[in-house]
Amino acid sequence: MRKVVGIDGTFLKGQYRGVLLVATAQDGNGQCYPLAWGIVDSENEDAWTWFLTQLKEVIGDTDELALISDRAPSIKKAISTVFEKAHHGACAWHVAQNIKNKFKCADIMGSYWSSVNAYRCEDFAGYMTEISHRYPRVAEYLENEVGFEKWSRCHYPGLRYNITTTNMVESLNSMLVNARDFPYVALLDVIQEKMSKWWNDRRIVAMAITAPLTPSRESEFRPRFAQSNGRHTLQLNPVTYHVKGGELEGVVDIFNKTCTCKEFDIDKLPCVHAIAAAHHAQVSVYSLVSPYYTKEYYALAYSETIYPVGSQSQWDVPNEVATRVVLPREVKERKRGRPKTSRFPSVGEFRKRKNRCGKCGAYGHYKKKCNSQTGSTEGNQPTDVPV
Repeated sequence: MRKVVGIDGTFLKGQYRGVLLVATAQDGNGQCYPLAWGIVDSENEDAWTWFLTQLKEVIGDTDELALISDRAPSIKKAISTVFEKAHHGACAWHVAQNIKNKFKCADIMGSYWSSVNAYRCEDFAGYMTEISHRYPRVAEYLENEVGFEKWSRCHYPGLRYNITTTNMVESLNSMLVNARDFPYVALLDVIQEKMSKWWNDRRIVAMAITAPLTPSRESEFRPRFAQSNGRHTLQLNPVTYHVKGGELEGVVDIFNKTCTCKEFDIDKLPCVHAIAAAHHAQVSVYSLVSPYYTKEYYALAYSETIYPVGSQSQWDVPNEVATRVVLPREVKERKRGRPKTSRFPSVGEFRKRKNRCGKCGAYGHYKKKCNSQTGSTEGNQPTDVPV
């Protein structure tokens, strides 16, 4: 499993409220691989410190570990307290939302995302120059307040591969959108059942794979073979090759698995230059691929079975846990009116609301443009709720 972990929290909507904290990685096929779940009162420094301390017991702390999150102060402080060696990166999507909210410059997002995904510092500098010419305050914010090393792939001090956002965590939160209404135990049962199904389904997929790599990586990798054809390759020494042709040439070291285009270095998947060099050296291209993308690692990730915990009467609870006094969370009196069930938008996040017709009650048009002849009818009733 690649050592990139996304962390985030989502509020619960049941009687006792609270927040569900989640930590997840990605398997070699680009799918969510949940590592830890935790329920806390709220997202604060103490809660995150407790959660990350438990997470550290499972995944350890090395300089190869990358932790990706939004820029909430409580998360930043907790990470710096618990993880001394791991590198903390910011979610590029949340940074983009902050830019749009603070500077009102959505038209610069193309250059911003190009700079986020740039492999080479030279390309990154070009995109940042464009941003600084149009919006100097945005460039200053990205460099000084956020820091290039937090959101830029080429400046990141560790290794985050192609993972620039916390979308993998948001996917898990979306999966539980209905279960977040449930009591705590029922919510955890839903999570356990979903994880058991995922592990079993993916284990079946892994056993059926015949290609060397996982399906998603194989589909990404295969087109590069055709792109590498016709490249002129010059051997410089026993392990180094100069590959020309195409928009960008590259110098490949097949022993250290690097290329001057930096795609090979960061993604750990051979670029077109590395493939051309491997063919020239008569070396198997697949030997240059990170083992994290292989079918063997994918099968190993799901080799274990996630069993249900069973009924409470069957639990074998340690004495130190059974004797621990845990008080229920203090429940504040609800405000009048319908309880809020949708989450608060992140900073800079805007939600489009559909127009509702005052004549037929349907969404998507105004009363003046309504084609209904008799007003509200069963066939014209809205079938969904606007987001």
